Amino acid sequence: MKRTPIFVALALVLAACSSGGQEPAAQQQTQQQTGQSGPAAAAGATFAVITHASAGDSFWDVVKNGAEAAGKAYGDTVTYQGDGDPGKQSQLIDQAVSQKVDGIVVSMANPDALKEAIAKAVAAKIPVVTINSGADRSKEFGALTHVGQSEDVAGRGAGEQLKAAGVTKLLCVIHEAGNVGLDQRCKGAEETLGGTVERLQVDIANLADVTSKVAAKLQSDSAVTGVLALNPGVAVAARDAIRDAGSQAKLATFDLSADVVTAIKDGQILFAVDQQQYLQGWLPITFLHLYKANLNTVGGGLPVNTGPGFVTKDTAEQVAKLTEAGTR
Repeated sequence: MKRTPIFVALALVLAACSSGGQEPAAQQQTQQQTGQSGPAAAAGATFAVITHASAGDSFWDVVKNGAEAAGKAYGDTVTYQGDGDPGKQSQLIDQAVSQKVDGIVVSMANPDALKEAIAKAVAAKIPVVTINSGADRSKEFGALTHVGQSEDVAGRGAGEQLKAAGVTKLLCVIHEAGNVGLDQRCKGAEETLGGTVERLQVDIANLADVTSKVAAKLQSDSAVTGVLALNPGVAVAARDAIRDAGSQAKLATFDLSADVVTAIKDGQILFAVDQQQYLQGWLPITFLHLYKANLNTVGGGLPVNTGPGFVTKDTAEQVAKLTEAGTR
């Protein structure tokens, strides 16, 4: 449902900006085949998407769906790889550089660990767009732009809503060690909650253990009145932990999944902070395609925000159909 309006709008803009005069024969042939004109007709690029996705993290499946859909729409080839180990993620960037791809999309959960690899890409004149994490380092590293949400702004929004729900002591569950974006979310919530925020480190690769650790914390500290998960899988594990502990703590989360949306509809989760990760796949491929075809840049030196939005019980039913389709 998202793809059609975005693509049509882009096609109209490109058509309005196309130049007159004699066009190359190859471009004329592409236009005859696709019905497009201008930069949108310059297809055939190869773009590599390299994220810090850990195994089993469904969040990144939606990013992948967006990137692949954009590539298909523009006639470009998109490859997707993810690794939660920053060292291995750097190696994937190096491989993409050696393959001389036309552009790289990379998430920077651990910017310092990726700095050298991204510098190699920029030195090789391969355009880079950063996504999701590391917005404050993107320009420094030479990226064209950053696509994502402001994590501290999103955290402050979550803190405000939890405060309004009566939460006075919050457990903020961090599922990836060293991920700067997750810490920013917790700090943002701490700024607006007006109460205590305690961090709990867990491993997203072991959700059963997440349930055990959150339940143990709730049983040992009855002052905890709220839990903030930073990932949909962790949110479902935390929901089970609240049940197992017999706690009345209120639960909120970042990001969506079908299970999270169902839990919101059922009143088990107050809300989800939605960064619209489908756009974190779609938009970078769009930007790289336009850069290659027409040297366009987007953002004017500022990040392109995809969130935050908030999915509540009032909107969950509509969003549910989109999560099933893999676009939310």
